[in-house]
Amino acid sequence: MIGYVTVGTNDLKKAGEFYEKICGELGMGRFMANDRIIAWGAGGGGAGFGVALPFDGKPMTVGNGVMAAFGARDKAQVDRVYKLALSLGGSCEGPPGQRNEKFYAAYFRDPEGNKLNAFVMG
Repeated sequence: MIGYVTVGTNDLKKAGEFYEKICGELGMGRFMANDRIIAWGAGGGGAGFGVALPFDGKPMTVGNGVMAAFGARDKAQVDRVYKLALSLGGSCEGPPGQRNEKFYAAYFRDPEGNKLNAFVMG
């Protein structure tokens, strides 16, 4: 069971503004914030999500092959998250669509290049 996922940033304020809106659309509220990390979660024990300045003090870099995926309620929410991410400076990595008979997803990157996905099964 995954407890939380964290991606890196070089600009915590800017990243916080991006993810505040994305996580809000997904029903997650901010539950922790300090000068290094901001984290969101939802009630019911689901996995949390955070954005952080690297602990080692070095610049953030994007992990090749790393992606965080957000579970959505339905296809319409997948579409909204994708459009919201692009409107906030994110970039397309694969528009919303049916990937197979039971998996609908949209892929995007945040403004710093972290790869993300919003999906629904069924």
